[in-house]
Amino acid sequence: MAESTLRIGLVLPDVMGTYGDGGNALVLRQRARMRGIDAEIISINLTDPVPESLDVYTLGGAEDYAQRLATRHLTRYPGLQRAAEAGRPVLAICAAIQVLGHWYETSAGERVAGISMFDLTTVPQDKRSIGELITEPALDSGLTKPLTGFENHRGGTTLGSDARPLARVKHGVGNGAGEKIEGAIQGSVIGTYLHGPALARNPELADLLLSRALGVDELDALPLPEIELLRRERLAAGRRG
Repeated sequence: MAESTLRIGLVLPDVMGTYGDGGNALVLRQRARMRGIDAEIISINLTDPVPESLDVYTLGGAEDYAQRLATRHLTRYPGLQRAAEAGRPVLAICAAIQVLGHWYETSAGERVAGISMFDLTTVPQDKRSIGELITEPALDSGLTKPLTGFENHRGGTTLGSDARPLARVKHGVGNGAGEKIEGAIQGSVIGTYLHGPALARNPELADLLLSRALGVDELDALPLPEIELLRRERLAAGRRG
């Protein structure tokens, strides 16, 4: 990390914040501060260029028109792409996966070019995927615990050879393009359809992003029994569903 303060980029919350995914930046800031690490959130709106020098970036979900606005902005200001090329961690939630892919198809059947940070494409599914989602992380994901969240999307995302799945689906739909996989990993970029916010429900994923942003192998544990209670309750709810 270049400076003493951890800089968390909240990318386009004015258009990519439909489902409360801005909470992921709050989780990163709080978990850093609880370890005595100074941290700040830098909101990057449609009126701002995207800086390439922040330590970690998060993007959230959105609807078709907002996705189009985000795609145009990230194409015009490619700071996010440059940050990822430099190895800085990026978390892309739901529609952000589609924007970061090669292209996505809208509900009206129009194909919109993405910014190709992920080797993937997305087309609408016949049926919207809504409900609790539980997955087992891939062995090469850096994670060991089940991932839990709420999916609400109609996209069917197909991974190319340069992207690999974040996890395998145990309950729910996930990427929705045949194979029971969920999310994507490519370089320093992680994508998932998990809402919740995802990092509130999956602290191991939050700490993985933090450790990479800080350039350390491991962080001190945070004993937070209330978070473990939330995880157990949500995992149980998903399995019942």
